[in-house]
Amino acid sequence: MIKMREEYDIKNLNPRKNPYAKLVKKQVTINLDESIIAYFKEKSESTGIPYQTLINLYLKDCVTHNRNLEISWN
Repeated sequence: MIKMREEYDIKNLNPRKNPYAKLVKKQVTINLDESIIAYFKEKSESTGIPYQTLINLYLKDCVTHNRNLEISWN
C-alpha cells in the first residue's frame, strides 16, 4: 500500500473560498446574425483572440462605460 506524504495530506486544512468565483463566466445561448459572427471571427484572426472572448470584451466595455443603444428604424 502506498502512503501519501504528509505535505500532500489536506484533510486537516480549512479550504478557503476562491476569490475569483464571482468572475466565473456563465454559459448562455444567444442567437446572433451571421454577419456579426463573421465580423468577430475576422477580428479574431487579426488579433489572435478567440471570437467569443472578443464579443465578451466588447459587451463588458459597454457595461463598464454604461453605453446606451442608439436604434433608428428607417
